[in-house]
Order: sequence, then structure tokens, then C-alpha cells
Amino acid sequence: MKRCAGVSMLEMLLVIALIAGVSALAAGALGGGFRGAALRGAAKEIAAQLRFTRTQAIATGRPQRFTVAPDTHRWTAANGREGEIPDSVRVSFIGAREVQPRRGEGAIVFFADGASTGGRVHLQSGEAAWNVDVAWVTGEVRLRRAEPRR
Repeated sequence: MKRCAGVSMLEMLLVIALIAGVSALAAGALGGGFRGAALRGAAKEIAAQLRFTRTQAIATGRPQRFTVAPDTHRWTAANGREGEIPDSVRVSFIGAREVQPRRGEGAIVFFADGASTGGRVHLQSGEAAWNVDVAWVTGEVRLRRAEPRR
């Protein structure tokens, strides 16, 4: 009986494992790793919730509030939405003191015409950082890379 040349199951598994390992290393090197993904995800989530809160203010005709507590890594938005920012991400807030709900917690209020009290949520992980800025006149929410703070 003549035996056909081929690839054994062990060789096939070894090749698959090597491809998976190289792919994981490449993804980590190109994308900043898991910490970078957590940072970008948190920044996008904050921006989305700020936009949602602004939309709710316009739709309901009533002011709506977005709050962020840097110490506890928690945020709240319109309609009872709330969430957490990963512990690996450092959070700071700059905004109007007049609408600050309590010490250590920041807020941005959106009005029925879309305007807001304005503010900035700064998110940082290692040497990477993002700012989520809210314009006080227009209420526009912008997400952009930032310089890391020391």
C-alpha cells in the first residue's frame, strides 16, 4: 500500500498556534495593546453619552445633565444611563463650577437649544491620552488625541 504525502494534525495545530501568536503580537504592537483599546473605548463611550445627553435636551426641550466622577471612575447621562471607566484609565474633568453636583464630581448641562455649560473630560493611560471636549456655545462634542499629563 502506497502512503500519500500530507500534513499531520500536529503540524497543522503548530502552524495555527504560530499564526495566532504572531497576530496577537502584531495587534498589540500596532494598536497600543489592551490598555490602549480600553482608553479608546472609554473615550468613545463618553463622547457618545455626551452626544446622547445633548440630543435628549433638544428632543425634550428640557436641560439634561452629564456627570463624571474622576475619583470613582463613574459617569451618568440622560435617561438614567450610567457606566464605569476602566481603572487603568486616569480621568480628570474641567468644567463650570456652578453646575458641579458635589465636590469631586463634574457636570456638563445641555440646554434645549443644544448649547451647554461646556467642559472637558481628559482620559489617559500610560503615554496615550484623549480629550472629549464640549463647546459651551454650540454644545458640539469633539473627541481628539491629547498630550499626556504628568
